[in-house]
Amino acid sequence: MTAIAPSPSPASAAAPRRIARGRWYLAAAGLAVVVTAYSLTVASVPLPFGDVLDAFTGRADDALSRLVWDYQIPRIILCWAVGAGLGASGAVLQSVIRNPLASPDVLGVTRGAGVTALFVVLILPATPLSLLPVAALAGGVAVTVVVYTLAYRGGTTPIRLALVGVAASACCEAVIRFLLMRYPQNVNGSLIWLAGSFFGRTWQTVAITVPWVVVCLPVVVFLGRRLDVMGLGDPMAVGLGERAEGTRRLAIAVAVVLASGAVAAAGTLSFVSLIAPHIARRLVGGRMAALTPMAAAVGVLLTLGADTLGRGISPPLEIPAGLITAVIGAPYFLYLLMRTGR
Repeated sequence: MTAIAPSPSPASAAAPRRIARGRWYLAAAGLAVVVTAYSLTVASVPLPFGDVLDAFTGRADDALSRLVWDYQIPRIILCWAVGAGLGASGAVLQSVIRNPLASPDVLGVTRGAGVTALFVVLILPATPLSLLPVAALAGGVAVTVVVYTLAYRGGTTPIRLALVGVAASACCEAVIRFLLMRYPQNVNGSLIWLAGSFFGRTWQTVAITVPWVVVCLPVVVFLGRRLDVMGLGDPMAVGLGERAEGTRRLAIAVAVVLASGAVAAAGTLSFVSLIAPHIARRLVGGRMAALTPMAAAVGVLLTLGADTLGRGISPPLEIPAGLITAVIGAPYFLYLLMRTGR
């Protein structure tokens, strides 16, 4: 008589996946540390790593210490915050809209935040820097409310949100172009900001931006299980006891705050919020509790890598990080578009 081997339990079957995910998390964290250490040495003038360490230990001269502490470190912290915010925001919106090509641009969040932030920069240049994120958040929220209102017909559907969001984004782009033509005196700085740049960012920008990300990222992770249920479709989610519309609103609100804060700090960084969730999904799977932290980590690597590359290609000339991410992201977007079409 042949003995029948017992089938593996769900817990034992899930153990290898957890181990694999843990390895990817460690790899992403290690790579982020390496890129951060290298980024500290890339400036308008070469900075040997030993000099950077001297600045950390207080043995460097005042000029070097000021360069490292007042320019390099705030810039790198912002790359971490903006990259994590964009990666997590993209993951949430792709889950809510159930569209692999979704990003904050689809709902008009990025352009809406850009309109109000650019309005402050061009028309109210004396406005304190601390109000720029508030203006960007107001623009992102306003456009999202308009999109949600226009798409709501006794409820919302992913395709309706996407279509109305694309139209709203186009309208915001037209307003941005009008502002640039109407107020040409500050157009150079505005174009650099719109291209996505961390140039000249200070500790004040860090203090304004980082708390948004620190507060919102745990909320996104907490929503992970509910977003997984939402991925089954609204009828199934409601049948499982989930408040579909309420969860959708909360998730979109958090994603809007993350994306708007990123726009206020660094301008428009193209494709980060689109690419990061796709890379993360290939590494750790599609469950939101695992996907969101990895998407944030990949967003950090993309943003920090793009900023470092932009500073290091041809110093002292600095290429905005948004141009680097656009060059990297556009081919990947076309690949995703063709694969989705097939």
